[in-house]
Amino acid sequence: MNNLARLPKPVLLLEAVGVIAVIGALLLINGWIDAPAAISAKRLATVLFFTGIVMMLPAAWLMMWRTAKAMAPQLFNQYDKKK
Repeated sequence: MNNLARLPKPVLLLEAVGVIAVIGALLLINGWIDAPAAISAKRLATVLFFTGIVMMLPAAWLMMWRTAKAMAPQLFNQYDKKK
């Protein structure tokens, strides 16, 4: 059985970029970094936050899917073929 926490590299990359986006949003809201003059800090932080959350969803979904398959294999028609 594969390790449940083992994720493909593209999913890990999305997760990492999502975390960086959320951290960037927090830094903008707290005023530790400045937003470009073309957009307000609050709007940019909101966009970064939601973008980061959306980018982290594939990893969460994949881990939930693998956990469900491991906990209830009969729901996914994966019976033990050795019997």
